[in-house]
Amino acid sequence: LQKELLKYKQEARNLQGIKDALQQRLIQQDASVLQLKQELLRANMDKEELHNQNVDLQRKVEERNRLLAEYKKELGQKDRHLQQHQTKLDETLRQLSEASYQQVDLEWELEHKEALLAQCMKREAEE
Repeated sequence: LQKELLKYKQEARNLQGIKDALQQRLIQQDASVLQLKQELLRANMDKEELHNQNVDLQRKVEERNRLLAEYKKELGQKDRHLQQHQTKLDETLRQLSEASYQQVDLEWELEHKEALLAQCMKREAEE
């Protein structure tokens, strides 16, 4: 019985050692699980922050796209006005050019008539 008791005591000590080792391992695993949970929480918070930043950036992009569309519309209107004014300017320059040619013709005609008048007056004075 003594031998058996010693054997069971030895076995109990061995089992207690195994139990202590397993408990120590369980504590380490719990610490690792806790650390992983903390990292997961941080990762989720980072993910949420990135999502919020992404939403904010998308809103800003949409706002800038809206402004860009407005600017393009305004630019198109200004281009049309510029084209209209350019057409009017071209027409005015054409009219001015025609008037200038007419002025040159009239000046030439006036000089010719003045020469004729001078000739006539000279003849008249001679007569």
